[in-house]
Amino acid sequence: MERNEYKVLGIMSGTSLDGVDIAWVHFTKGAHWDFKILKAETIAYSNSWKEKLSTAFNLSPIELMELDEKYTDYLADLITAFIQKNKIEGLDAVCSHGHTIKHEPENGLTLQIGNLPHLAELVEETVICDFRVQDVALGGQGAPLVPIGDELLFAQYTYCLNLGGFANISNKKEGVRIAYDICAVNTVLNYYSEKLGFDYDKAGKIARSGKFNPDLNKHLETLAFYKLASPKSLGIEWVNTSVLPVLKDFEEDIPSILNTYCQHIASEIVKNIKDDPEVEVLVTGGGAFNDFLMELLQQKTTAKIFIPISEIINFKEAVIFGFLGVLKLREEINVLSSVTGAENDHCAGLVYDP
Repeated sequence: MERNEYKVLGIMSGTSLDGVDIAWVHFTKGAHWDFKILKAETIAYSNSWKEKLSTAFNLSPIELMELDEKYTDYLADLITAFIQKNKIEGLDAVCSHGHTIKHEPENGLTLQIGNLPHLAELVEETVICDFRVQDVALGGQGAPLVPIGDELLFAQYTYCLNLGGFANISNKKEGVRIAYDICAVNTVLNYYSEKLGFDYDKAGKIARSGKFNPDLNKHLETLAFYKLASPKSLGIEWVNTSVLPVLKDFEEDIPSILNTYCQHIASEIVKNIKDDPEVEVLVTGGGAFNDFLMELLQQKTTAKIFIPISEIINFKEAVIFGFLGVLKLREEINVLSSVTGAENDHCAGLVYDP
């Protein structure tokens, strides 16, 4: 008899370096998939780990291997502590995204650290991880992977918009799920907030205090990525080589950089949303807490911008990586070629037993 219930941990670390998200989730399969978050927590990165991860793309291959070992051990400690604290038993799997260090699908490369086989031994649970590599090998972008969850867990929304390190959007077009990255979000906003001594711009207050700079906005609008057709995805390399150099000339007024960049984000997003009051857009990720950005977004479209409860905002990606693991256990498709551009739909992820 086919199983219809699974309890897993979904583990996610995003490019905005907020921390490691861990969600304990109960998935059930009836006429459609459903889920319940039993417990979830974000463990913030120390300044030391933020520094290591934000500069890791500069490391030599040997140094990267060493960091991979240390980060795998670090994740194991966090996961074990979460399991013990919440007295969790009977897990089907720990489903971990790892942390992306390099994402260059055009060069056949994507690297997420923290996915070493000994993670399973350290946490004493079955681990499912390394979800992106197979897709890149099949000619895909290796991202975004979340849309399979949008398709099966959040189908009631016209669009699913995630505002994390980058903005990515997912919707159905002519019966086929498509998704792609739109622009950088918190990778840029947090970078400039940190220059002012803050981890992030709480509720967008600093951005709100700044002034819109039309000259800067014109420069941003010319970025070549925006002209590319989907499937397309972004990595931190793009921010460092394409976005920050444009912003550098305006750094004498950081609040106005933040203001202008928020307006830029909202403008780029609405280009990808049907302007229709019947349309519902589910917004998740840290950017959903940026009140200034959310106001700008709603001002620029008649579509309904729907912000869910904070648990879904914070942990939707961790939930969906848990779901990717469940689909892997069932040997069912968990990556859509219509989204990534791979040769075919497939079932990604490596399974390690303790």
